[in-house]
Amino acid sequence: MGILRHLQHWLIGRGPHLQTAEFVPQTHAIRLWADTFPWDAMVQAVEQSFARRFPKKRPQGGRPSVSPRVLLALELLKHELGASDEDICQRLRTDVALLYACGLREVQADRAQAHFVLPETLAQFRRHIDPDLMDELVAIQAAAAMEEGRGSPAHLLVDTFPSEQGSQRVTDATTLYKVQKKFFDSSSRSRVKAPRRPRP
Repeated sequence: MGILRHLQHWLIGRGPHLQTAEFVPQTHAIRLWADTFPWDAMVQAVEQSFARRFPKKRPQGGRPSVSPRVLLALELLKHELGASDEDICQRLRTDVALLYACGLREVQADRAQAHFVLPETLAQFRRHIDPDLMDELVAIQAAAAMEEGRGSPAHLLVDTFPSEQGSQRVTDATTLYKVQKKFFDSSSRSRVKAPRRPRP
């Protein structure tokens, strides 16, 4: 319910509620991708980091801020899909799979509203992610992947020596990316349709 509280300013449209989990197939690539993340732990890390580095009192009145869960998912989706801030924010307005990936399970939107999240909001969120927080998020994700059997510490190599700019390095982030890619490639292959029979 907490995520809906943060987004209540655009979840007040008319008409029936859309249940994203029922609408997006379980085999959809974005749903499979989203279900691999330990969102609770990652959002908690973001909230703690922001509260420590940007302490502020919540202003009285006005609209609530957008949930860190939504912004974190949008930032990750932006890189996964190769989209710009504008593209991913616009797509959130029209793509139910993105709503699901952002943790929004029930939506009732206002047709007149062009954006649920403004690109400027996403850019501001990204500027607040410092290297320490990024390292923590990668560590949380790597630990979850290994716990679920999608990775192994034996495959994790850390290069402690400096390298020239542009050279290939194996890091926690690249190893995690390869683990995720291998998982999604194998799940995609299992969903390939049987070849069609030639017509007589």
